[in-house]
Amino acid sequence: MSIPPDTAPAAAVTPAGADWLASASRFPRSVHALWELRPAAPSVLPCGTAFDVVSAAPVPGRRVLERLWASGPGSGPVAVHRDRLLLFAAPGTADRLPALLDWQEWRGPRAGRPGACAARAETIPPLLCHGGGEAVTVPPLRPDPAVARLSRWLVAPDVRHPRLPGADSLLWACVRAFREPPPGGGRSAAGRGGGGHGKSNFAFAGSPAKVYHVSRRR
Repeated sequence: MSIPPDTAPAAAVTPAGADWLASASRFPRSVHALWELRPAAPSVLPCGTAFDVVSAAPVPGRRVLERLWASGPGSGPVAVHRDRLLLFAAPGTADRLPALLDWQEWRGPRAGRPGACAARAETIPPLLCHGGGEAVTVPPLRPDPAVARLSRWLVAPDVRHPRLPGADSLLWACVRAFREPPPGGGRSAAGRGGGGHGKSNFAFAGSPAKVYHVSRRR
């Protein structure tokens, strides 16, 4: 199942956000030059300096993102590329998050501890964490209908130093997303707003709400 492209609008990257993305490279001027030559093309940026990236399948990724926005600290930039949800996180997250998830038995119970975790392991796809030494493909800076089904920003970078969730925040969101009912007594906050503050700040597929930029936080 993928995020319907016609109900999850793309967002545009501001000049300050573009500077932040380019800072991930050792040669930011070259990155800007490439964007000027190919403004509608996705580009590849290294992880580990300006950001790490946590990649999730669409449905689990949306559930985690719902928790981050409905009753948590919010998210950093968020993109969709080839039916994967890309959550931009603080550098170092890719090193810490897998061990924390394993500690919470995200991938099933440890030896000698059978139980409900085994069922969860069959239904929760693994997260892919990209850090130092790896690179990710990011969408074009501006929404482009020609590539919207393949690659687009949902929460676009809009400041030079965005606040990025770390491993602890993402662990909290993952655990709550799959061990507790959705905000609002079983109904997803994506469709009604919800969580401890009464309103979700993220526009999900199927929701008429607008997409918020990274700097909008409670």
